[in-house]
Amino acid sequence: MRNTELLEDGLEDFLKELEDVKPIKQTDTVATCQQKNTLAQQLKRQAIESTHNLTNNYLSVEKVEPVDPYDHISFKLDGIQQGVFKNLRMGKYKIDFVLNLQQKKFEQARTMLFTQIIESHKKGERTLLIKHGLGLHNKPFPALIKSYLHQWLQQMPEVIAYHTAQPYHGGNSAVYVLLKKNQHDKASNRELHRRK
Repeated sequence: MRNTELLEDGLEDFLKELEDVKPIKQTDTVATCQQKNTLAQQLKRQAIESTHNLTNNYLSVEKVEPVDPYDHISFKLDGIQQGVFKNLRMGKYKIDFVLNLQQKKFEQARTMLFTQIIESHKKGERTLLIKHGLGLHNKPFPALIKSYLHQWLQQMPEVIAYHTAQPYHGGNSAVYVLLKKNQHDKASNRELHRRK
């Protein structure tokens, strides 16, 4: 009997102490801590993306039509304004990235081109300068990489135009490449025009 009385007295004291306590407000949100990726995590992600790109590289290794080392190469999709193509041809656009394929082996050049075009497009880079060299001593024929580059660039949906560079950017041994806008840039552009 005595134990029960002590228990009831203790409960009464406990409840008296709780009279001034206010309940914590309930919220539906959960506090999270945004954590920046470590360098190791970033490098791991890049390695995974790079491996993914390698397995999805659809650039042709089949027979190619040889291009003369001193020939100009150019291409533009239908619908690209003549003024835009002229500015590209004249080297008037700011170059966002320079890719050097000179002295690279065939498969290395193919992989570097494929990976860089995809990366540049994701980042919103629009104009690239690709240095392919003249390839005068390439085997089995001169301008091997230049010839394949001429074919590869037309196979990539991100590329809307390209043209042999001006002499001060490498002339016949380099090419300007214009990429289409990525989805983010298209959305930003639509929003900008909607406000006007």
